[in-house]
Amino acid sequence: MNEVVIKDNSFLRQFETKVDGHLAKIEYSSQERKVFLTKLVIPEEITDEGFKEGFIKAVLHEIQDKNLRVVPTSPQIAGFLRKNRQYKEMLPVGIRI
Repeated sequence: MNEVVIKDNSFLRQFETKVDGHLAKIEYSSQERKVFLTKLVIPEEITDEGFKEGFIKAVLHEIQDKNLRVVPTSPQIAGFLRKNRQYKEMLPVGIRI
């Protein structure tokens, strides 16, 4: 799995990356220095098992670099954060997953 290159498409409010011509995206909304990750869309043509995890990690690092908090409203992303506790400090105070 190569390094995932993320583009923050703020017009469409989504983090996106292309894999073999297919667009994978995580839709978001932002409010008061928090990024709400609302939907994960990975085309079925992307069959690499490790892609989803690498994509989510890359998006979380992008958010972390901007010094923002993350609120996972997508069940898939919340599940990822539950399994990867090292991202727990990115959650706003009072948010538990």
